Amino acid sequence: MKAKRILMGSAALVVGALALAGCSAGGSGDSGDGNVEMTLWQNSTTGPGQQFWKDAIAAFEEDNPGVTIKMQSIQNEDLDGKLQTALNAGDPPDIFLQRGGGKMTAMVQAGQLMDLTGKIEGEAKENISEGSFKAQMYQDKLWAMPLSVLPGGIFYSQDLYDAAGVTETPTTIDELVAANDKLKATGVAPLALGGKDAWPAAHWFYWFSLRECAPKTMEETGDSKDFSDPCWLKAAEDLNDFAATEPFNEGFLTTSAQQGAGSSAGLVANHQAGGELMGAWDPGVIASLTPDEKPLPDLAWYPFPEVEGGKGEPGSIMGGVDGYSCSAKAPKECVDFLNFVASDDQQTAYYKAFNSPPVNQVAQEQVTEPYLKQILEAYNAAPFVSQWLDTVLGQNVGNALNVAVVDMLSGQSTPEEMIAAANAAGAKG
Repeated sequence: MKAKRILMGSAALVVGALALAGCSAGGSGDSGDGNVEMTLWQNSTTGPGQQFWKDAIAAFEEDNPGVTIKMQSIQNEDLDGKLQTALNAGDPPDIFLQRGGGKMTAMVQAGQLMDLTGKIEGEAKENISEGSFKAQMYQDKLWAMPLSVLPGGIFYSQDLYDAAGVTETPTTIDELVAANDKLKATGVAPLALGGKDAWPAAHWFYWFSLRECAPKTMEETGDSKDFSDPCWLKAAEDLNDFAATEPFNEGFLTTSAQQGAGSSAGLVANHQAGGELMGAWDPGVIASLTPDEKPLPDLAWYPFPEVEGGKGEPGSIMGGVDGYSCSAKAPKECVDFLNFVASDDQQTAYYKAFNSPPVNQVAQEQVTEPYLKQILEAYNAAPFVSQWLDTVLGQNVGNALNVAVVDMLSGQSTPEEMIAAANAAGAKG
């Protein structure tokens, strides 16, 4: 992997309801008779993704008699809040999705995660790049097992673009606006947006920020949570101006991101929208929402367009590495399970289930989709990679930023007021 700087949130991370359905998250560990029970929280609630975890658990239990893993499938938008509640109450799941960045930093500082340093073994150690592990490190220690590379960009329907006469994918915002106009003329929404969930709308601001702000500025803001550099306001103005061209689906502010045929991913899956700006988990979500629940045959991808005059390094990309952590008091078998799901065969199964690029380099050789190869190529060539801003900034400030972006897009505030709201949240920490 080409050397690069990766903004993860906090200077030390820069490298180049307690219960569900009335059930406690905890109660794991050695039962006293030699048997071990663990809990796993993950965010795939339907389809091949959920089946992957069921199959992985069954295979691990078969190889490890006496070990039982109980899985909870939690809707993505609900996971962070439920997890934080469980962690703060001292009753967390043993194994859970780790988004990294400032969110992970806070967990480490609170003593809520198991240190995995020196515990990675076998194919996971041999075939996962150093860069992927660094994305899950803080203070030179490893806190999560990386599983998937998830850079963002615009996932789109090649058939709809062809029908609209869009022969070249946009490389600038002006070209994107022109392509959107052609798509609108064919009767489809150019871009789907699940504004109801806030973070998808905020992704547009994140990307404009990546284009407008120098890497150093983004790194410093990840630490300071101070948005006073003029580039942040310029990014908000860029988004406001872009939104004025009416690029999004009608009713985007009340559209969910990933739940059902009417979600933004569903609109793409059913050829009612040209595409959407999303992370590399999107192909799997779209596949689960097509009429036959199979991958969209004409799905394609291109990087977020460049912004003329911006201070961001051209080719910079946003997105991170999803991983899984063990809670601080999880049984030692938790690490065994993480090593297992990061092995060659399991990572290949993960890729096939989620249609997202795996971190295991042997499994990457199995990737056949042209758009996933493009994503890996763009990621590996990027001079600068940033985690999602809400992850970098931590849950409280990140959520406030997301809401401020939606307020601006709904006409309730101006770009200046949006940045003021972000600064106010940052000042509270």
